[in-house]
Amino acid sequence: MKTIGVLTSGGDSPGMNAAIRAVVRSGIYNGCKIIGIKQGYHGLIKGFIEEMNLSSVADIIHRGGTTLQTARSEEFLTEEGRQKAIYAINIFGIDGLVVIGGDGSYKGAQKLNELGVPTIGIPGTIDNDLRYTEYTIGFDTAVNTVLDAIGRIRDTSASHGRANIIEVMGRHCGDIALYAGLAGGAESIIVPEIEFNIDQVCSKLIQGRNRGKLHSIILLAEGVGGAMDISEEIEKKTGIETRVTILGHIQRGGSPTAFDRILASKMGARAVELLLEGKSNRALGVKGLEIIDVDFTDVFKQEESFDTRTYELANILSI
Repeated sequence: MKTIGVLTSGGDSPGMNAAIRAVVRSGIYNGCKIIGIKQGYHGLIKGFIEEMNLSSVADIIHRGGTTLQTARSEEFLTEEGRQKAIYAINIFGIDGLVVIGGDGSYKGAQKLNELGVPTIGIPGTIDNDLRYTEYTIGFDTAVNTVLDAIGRIRDTSASHGRANIIEVMGRHCGDIALYAGLAGGAESIIVPEIEFNIDQVCSKLIQGRNRGKLHSIILLAEGVGGAMDISEEIEKKTGIETRVTILGHIQRGGSPTAFDRILASKMGARAVELLLEGKSNRALGVKGLEIIDVDFTDVFKQEESFDTRTYELANILSI
């Protein structure tokens, strides 16, 4: 293992740069040549590839996004596209590859491993939807970004006596809504995993108004949809003026939290260690305080799950 490639794929997440930095510097420390691949699998196919050095990753640990950029690649989904990727890997003498991304990025890494390229995956996605690991890189930052928005919206909401629905990212996974809702004191949290009852949401709002509460916050994961319809239904049933705020891609940007920087740094260094140990087809994660690695096959076998205990706690604390 003399030459290690690194790429970021899929949606960007805060902390990806910290992971890239750790891969580059740990690799160089261990005597390896590090190759940066720009624009993910698309850039691998197109040959957007260059050697990285210590200066390549200077002053990036605190930056959001990814210095290697990211892109989705329909071509890589084809056998012909993957063969082009293998050709580029061989041309640049890449002995092993570190892929930073989510579920789709992992599937691509597994395909390359099947074609003889040792691969290690680092979970970089704000959704926290990879169930083999407790946290993914970028999730903590996204939750804190939502928390900041809740505080600002609460200020104006209290001034006007309104309820506010805040739509956050999470097409299939409601973790951002759950954790930000619990930490931000939301009255209701609506996620794809749990069927919600609009009457229960309205009941909480009426109870709050009757005891003098001037504002209410409802966290809605985008996968549930219908934010405007829910808003109209609440106004109709309660008479409480209700506004909708869609946070969108603001959740992906910004400087990563200390937690995400440390997690990314540990995983980036561990990815290099695994390749040097001759291991591949592994996905890194965290359980408790320990960095773990599991086979990609086991990642895809993980059943969908949701932290119902935390959800129930949020309901209890919002009475």
